[in-house]
Amino acid sequence: MPETEPKIKDVALKEELSKRYLSYAMSTIVSRSLPDVRDGLKPVHRRLLYAMRQLHLDPKTGYKKCARVVGDVIGKYHPHGDTGVYGAMVRLAQDFSVRYPLVDGQGNFGNIDGDGAAAMRYTEARLTDFAMALMEGLSDDAVDFVDTYDGEEQEPAVMPAAVPNLLCNGSTGIAVGMATNIPTHNLSEVCDALLYLIENNEATDEALVSRLKGPDFPTGGVIVDSFESIVNTYKQGKGSFRIRAKWEKEDLGHGQYQIVVREIPYGVVKSKLIERIAELLNEKKLPLLADIRDESAQDIRIVLEPKTRTVDADMLMALLFKETELETKFNMNMNVLDADCVPRVMSIGEVLRAYLKHRFEVLKRRSNHRLSKILARLEILSGYLTAYLNLDEIIAIIRQEDDPKTVMMAKFNLTDNQAEAILNMKLKSLRKLEESEIRAEYDALNDEKTELLALLADEHKCWLAVGEEIKQTKERFGKKTALGRRRTEFSAITQDVEITIDALVEKEPITVILSEKGWIRAMKGYVNLSEDFKFKEDDRLLKAIHAQTTDKIVLLDTSGKFFTLQASDIPSGRGFGQPLRLMVDLANNDNITEMFVFEPGASYILASNTGHGFVVDENHIIAQTRTGRKIMNLADGEKAQFCVKITGDMVAVVGENRKLLIFKVEEIPTMARGRGVTLQKYKDGQMTDIEVFDSNVGFSYNRSGGVTVEKDLMTWLGHRAQSGKLVPFGFPKSNTFFKE
Repeated sequence: MPETEPKIKDVALKEELSKRYLSYAMSTIVSRSLPDVRDGLKPVHRRLLYAMRQLHLDPKTGYKKCARVVGDVIGKYHPHGDTGVYGAMVRLAQDFSVRYPLVDGQGNFGNIDGDGAAAMRYTEARLTDFAMALMEGLSDDAVDFVDTYDGEEQEPAVMPAAVPNLLCNGSTGIAVGMATNIPTHNLSEVCDALLYLIENNEATDEALVSRLKGPDFPTGGVIVDSFESIVNTYKQGKGSFRIRAKWEKEDLGHGQYQIVVREIPYGVVKSKLIERIAELLNEKKLPLLADIRDESAQDIRIVLEPKTRTVDADMLMALLFKETELETKFNMNMNVLDADCVPRVMSIGEVLRAYLKHRFEVLKRRSNHRLSKILARLEILSGYLTAYLNLDEIIAIIRQEDDPKTVMMAKFNLTDNQAEAILNMKLKSLRKLEESEIRAEYDALNDEKTELLALLADEHKCWLAVGEEIKQTKERFGKKTALGRRRTEFSAITQDVEITIDALVEKEPITVILSEKGWIRAMKGYVNLSEDFKFKEDDRLLKAIHAQTTDKIVLLDTSGKFFTLQASDIPSGRGFGQPLRLMVDLANNDNITEMFVFEPGASYILASNTGHGFVVDENHIIAQTRTGRKIMNLADGEKAQFCVKITGDMVAVVGENRKLLIFKVEEIPTMARGRGVTLQKYKDGQMTDIEVFDSNVGFSYNRSGGVTVEKDLMTWLGHRAQSGKLVPFGFPKSNTFFKE
């Protein structure tokens, strides 16, 4: 008895998983997620449109239930769930999702607020003119047909695509390991680029983009990218487009106004956008905005009320663009299947050339199909004319012969088809008028045959014919029609409006007070800095400065870190203020040594208690986080002590040894970070003070309760790192220029 093959086989799990996952991945890429570059459709869309065509749902007929269409699609062509098929159908009907809808829906197909469509048993649909143009030529052998999944039907492998659907309606999808995201475009502009490419086969991507211009989204909006950026995106097939809402300023009289948003970026759900703005408003993150209202009906109308009439509209919108989806980015990834079903990212030139190549093949196939039909008809007509010339003999043969067909074929040199057609002629066709009509038809078809043969023999004529078809498409769906006008505009914005703290905070004078134990507060107005401020027990004033609520306050601690506070965030002067450690991450062993108002463009001398220091500019002292910014590196026991603004060309340094040294500021190097160089040399003791001054004015210090200006510098003039000379007579005993 012969051995049977075992039903269970041992296979390596790794190899089997690899094979099956690869099959799944390829199926997802080729049969589900990526569009074909030729017709811009995924299989589900192609099958959906073909099923609707088979149901004769053209624009001139009535609507049919979507459930009927979905049933035909999943029953004959697409063996997947009805939810996915209906979802694809709904999207093709939404004029806010696709630029040129392929399905004409009747009923609730969702809206831009994010509401879903009604169930498919409640909605009806038919094809649009654009969809019909996409399928023109299916009956003329324009494309190949393949068997459906069960082998009982046939479906087109690709649509003839008289319209450049891939670019016009875009596409989005996620496959295994790759994705696609193609924006919608204006058909007229795509046709212009195609016609230019036919005339100039070596056209550059830049020349094509100058005619294509850029995306044209169904929801309008404004693209704020430069032409160079757009060209670069199309060249690579990858990149992003910045889209902003379109708004206008409505004058309400008496200096008041409101902002009306009429178009929002593509893909943004209006209801969620308004909810987000309302949330930010409640959280007080939009200080320039007072209120938002949705007054939309058929068209979008979002009303924004500014906080006051003095609020700059551009500044308000710049803030909203930054914080909300009134500005979004569309990340383009032109990943498509080429004619060989190979997925790859194409540039705009490659996409347009692939479409033209497809239309060239469609033209030749349709021409050959038409030619075969003409030849078949001419054969029949030629037989008819022979019959009319020999009518009496033909009638006699039919009446007398047992096999008239064979006799006629032999006597008049007729083909089988011609003889069969003559035998099937009706008696009323024998009238003379019919003969003249047949001869006219014969001559017309013969002329058409000559034209087709000439067309197929000349590639240049074929391309001219393709161009003529594109021109007709442009005329049919172009900018002269309501559907074809451009919706998305391009802005000439070269740079964004800078949102400054001055715009977000009302500018008011304040006095910032910091105590030695680290309590900080702000009093309204400019208070006399020599005033006796109140502090907690065992605490006293460290620093008091005048500032504006729009200023940045810079603090230096003993570890060499800079901290930055917004003046408007400093608690009011009621009570003793707030511990500074709640606002910045100040280490337990460190203390603040300096506090001053940030000045753009200013430079400072940063120095330690040991007499080391360097010049630092304003770009390096601003800290972006509460953890501060480390600038000065210190040795053991060394502390950052001084930060003096450079206001002159000379620097005076004094130490505990009561020696004063004066030298030029230019001797101190500028550094972004480090310990610096020696400013004054000490055997014992430390630096006690530093002053920057103008050599023409001299340095000043307190003397007997008054301020003395010393203009004769020769006694103390030297170079950096020297010891210096004894301070002038009457210099403060504290060895500081102004502290007693």
